[in-house]
Amino acid sequence: MSNPTLDQAGDYWSTGIIDIHPGSIRVRGYPIQELIGAVSFPEMIWLMLNGERPSPHQARLLDAALVASVDHGPHAPSIAISRMAVSCGLPLNGAIASAVNTLDDVHGGAGEQSSELYLDIDRRMQAGASLAEATAAALDDFIAASGKFIPGFGHRFHPIDPRAGRLLALVEEAAAAGAVDGRFARIARSVEDVLEQRKGKRIPMNIDGATAVIYTELGFPPPLARGIFCLSRSVGILSHAWEQTARHERNKGPMPRQFPYRYTGPAERHLGDAP
Repeated sequence: MSNPTLDQAGDYWSTGIIDIHPGSIRVRGYPIQELIGAVSFPEMIWLMLNGERPSPHQARLLDAALVASVDHGPHAPSIAISRMAVSCGLPLNGAIASAVNTLDDVHGGAGEQSSELYLDIDRRMQAGASLAEATAAALDDFIAASGKFIPGFGHRFHPIDPRAGRLLALVEEAAAAGAVDGRFARIARSVEDVLEQRKGKRIPMNIDGATAVIYTELGFPPPLARGIFCLSRSVGILSHAWEQTARHERNKGPMPRQFPYRYTGPAERHLGDAP
């Protein structure tokens, strides 16, 4: 006779990801010892998220997106925070947690937002609009709801993001091989075209727009675009935090001490002063 309490607990914590018993670990049905040394880390990520192993082309595209996003220098807030956190005495795990927590809508959300935009354009095309019509209408709605900044296009530092072109080339190779459809790459290019028509200059796709192409081509829903980006950027965060430990700086601030901040408040005053 089954124990209702144990059955209810088992249902409450049920999972289709991993099955563990004494001496046995199976991930999505595969014994862990068969996976170790046989699949790459990107393949393992795919298996965990999708339940099946990826094709070689799918694994290559996911790997490329992960590699492209690992780091963008200490002026990236997440990287800077990891270094400051270590100097404040946090261990590596604390530094990683502090930094990853900044990967929100502004610093870290553009890939997810780009994916949502591409999917909106695709839905409009499925409803009968042309690529140009769907792109223009989706951009209008996005701007009305979220403002004029279009995630995934333009870059405050790079006139042309050196990562985007290579990622799109890999998507085109995979599309030529029939591994992906290629329509989201065409959609992203259409966004560039419409923005150029409206602004009178090319606004090139950046890393977020290009990785969003990969994630949508691979069938990942938009929230996973951010989640996978967090996995990738955690590598850079860890690297910078570890480097910082060797510098033995205490309470590393956002600026060197010889560059003071500017005070913009009232001049010195006292409680006894006349009002």
